[in-house]
Amino acid sequence: MKRLKAIRRWFARRFGYARLACVALLIGFAALRAVDPAPVQEIRVRTFDTFQVLEPRQKTARPVTIVDIDEKSLADPRLGQWPWPRTRLADIVINLTRLGAVVIAFDAVFSEPDRLNPDIAADTFSSLDEEMRARLRQLPSNDSIFADAIKNSRVVLGESGGPNVRADLNEKLPVTGLAMLGEEPQQFMFQFPGLLRNVPVLEEAAAGRGLFTIRPERDGIVRRVPMMMVAQGVTMPSLTFEMLRVAGGSGTILIKADKGGIQSLGIKGFAIPTDLYGQLWIHYARRDPSIYVSAVDVLDGRVSPDRIAGKLILIGTSSVGLNDIKTTPVTPAMPGVEVHAQVLESALTGDVVSQPSYGIAIEFLAAMIMGLLVIAFAPKFGPVTLVVVGGLFASVLIGTSWYFYSQHRLLIDFTYPLMSTTAIYLTLIFSAFVREQQQRRQIRSQFVQYMSPALVEQLAQSPERLVLGGEEREMTIMFSDMRGFTTISETYKSDPQGLTTLMNRFLTPLSNAILARKGTIDKYMGDAIMAFWNAPLDDKQHQLNACDAALDMLERVDVLNRAREQEAQEGGHVYVPLNIGVGLNTGTCVVGNMGSDVRFDYSVFGDSVNLASRLEGQSKEYGFPIIVGSKTALAVKEKFAILELDFIMVKGKKEPEVIYAIAGREDVAGSGRFQRLRNLTIEMLACYRSRDWDGALAAIERGRKTDEAQALQYLYRLYEARIRAFQKEPPPDDWDGAFALTTK
Repeated sequence: MKRLKAIRRWFARRFGYARLACVALLIGFAALRAVDPAPVQEIRVRTFDTFQVLEPRQKTARPVTIVDIDEKSLADPRLGQWPWPRTRLADIVINLTRLGAVVIAFDAVFSEPDRLNPDIAADTFSSLDEEMRARLRQLPSNDSIFADAIKNSRVVLGESGGPNVRADLNEKLPVTGLAMLGEEPQQFMFQFPGLLRNVPVLEEAAAGRGLFTIRPERDGIVRRVPMMMVAQGVTMPSLTFEMLRVAGGSGTILIKADKGGIQSLGIKGFAIPTDLYGQLWIHYARRDPSIYVSAVDVLDGRVSPDRIAGKLILIGTSSVGLNDIKTTPVTPAMPGVEVHAQVLESALTGDVVSQPSYGIAIEFLAAMIMGLLVIAFAPKFGPVTLVVVGGLFASVLIGTSWYFYSQHRLLIDFTYPLMSTTAIYLTLIFSAFVREQQQRRQIRSQFVQYMSPALVEQLAQSPERLVLGGEEREMTIMFSDMRGFTTISETYKSDPQGLTTLMNRFLTPLSNAILARKGTIDKYMGDAIMAFWNAPLDDKQHQLNACDAALDMLERVDVLNRAREQEAQEGGHVYVPLNIGVGLNTGTCVVGNMGSDVRFDYSVFGDSVNLASRLEGQSKEYGFPIIVGSKTALAVKEKFAILELDFIMVKGKKEPEVIYAIAGREDVAGSGRFQRLRNLTIEMLACYRSRDWDGALAAIERGRKTDEAQALQYLYRLYEARIRAFQKEPPPDDWDGAFALTTK
């Protein structure tokens, strides 16, 4: 008792340490959220991706049209592969302007002069005479024609941030006007060392310039787009932000920043919500093919005016071959130009998502409250209650996060408090598991010298079962033995390892058959097995299960013999089949932890156990592998083919016992062959027990002439020898038909 109290105190101290560890874990998770490493960010944004998939932006208007450099346009011989002649692009701009486009933007950069410019042709074709060369040089360049079209419209040219500085384009052309309040915002913006710009003649003609560079996140998904960036030292808007500025007629972009980051971006009468780095978190709609028109259709005037009038026009490509395909939360493949369109639609409709500055405070508060509740109350609840309560907390977290997203388009992360609480919960579970294992190890170390390992393990699970003594129960006992083991072992004289392997191959399937039928294996005795049913667990069908197990054992031995015979043929060695005898008996036994003060085991004893052992030994005499006592036979007679064999007096017992053979299951019992077998046996036994020796012998002779003789040959031989002996020396007058066995 003192030792158990000491163990309880030790467990209490250990659990206190577990709580302390959980508090430290809670603080550690808070620090992790403050640092916010990339893996934590990725888990968070993946969760927000799921929200977008579940509730994407619904399109209530289509303010943007994409003029698509699609496969149809690329296949037109007038246009050919990209880049197209800039005279054709000029025609497209002119047509779009005539149709009422508000702003036209190119999701492309024209960083070099048109390769089809007349002056380039004059220098390229050596077959031209000087007069022709002079005429070509006097023609306007394709770039100037394109620039004229741009100048007469409102066109925003795209440019690209890159890793390399272009020394040949260091001239500082006028850029969008910027007004900055507070801290210098450039320190928070994405920085590009280089800038891939358009040729000057086009830049001078354009209404604006913007960066179309899209930066996927670490996992390759485009969630956020920078609205302001720094490229080659120049602070520039994105292509879409510049389109909005030009469309609104604003000359200046207002940027507010503090020490924490960029707080807002705005143009005349228009504000764009961004994160601290000037990025807009796109609220994606599903892909919308209806916003696309083919570039060749615009060129040929086949586009309806209402597709263009009053629209913001993006000229870009959906062609896979031009390699401008992005992965987004709602689709694995979206053209980059459509990503720009999604930005414009989100900004114009105000349907954007954002992470509020107070979001992290909500996350911290939720994590702290849930973590402390788990630390305080987890030890007081059972595992089921903990799972239910934990599920409710998780549902509240997820539901709250979903509410903020679906109703207010605010992104509140539930994964951080959920992960921290789960980690604390698992720590407490692990701590309880460790304590339980320590308790079991203590029990094992205390009792291993007294008990078998199997029982020690059971007692480690249920220490209250640590009692000597037993109980009386009706049980079914089995003994099984290999026939001819001595002969078989002789063939392995020079190969003891082979004999061990054979025994393992033999005992394993037999043991599995017993265990599969709810049996308990008491012990192995060389090639023999002792098992019992209806202890330690109740089994109302213990007789049926025991008989089923015995038949299964015969079937598994047949399977093993077939495999061994095949191996013998392939290996060229002698094949000796394995056979078993099984004895089953049902009766009242004493079962429990039996033994001495220094060693005991869970076992069974009683007269019924002894009879089962004797029946197993008699199976070889009667020619049937499974012999059962009368109580077993009466309990299973409706389910198995039962054949009465004898009425015997076992040595050491005062009452004789009718014994039976099990010849098969219910299907065998109903067969004509078994019925004939049964009738032949009944006829012979009736004559034998009435002392009609001649009639019994005559019945044996008739039986030997039938097809069933093979199955009864051992039984006939036994009774024939017994009858011959009785003919010479008859039994006493009070003989009741019982035969006294002289051997065990």
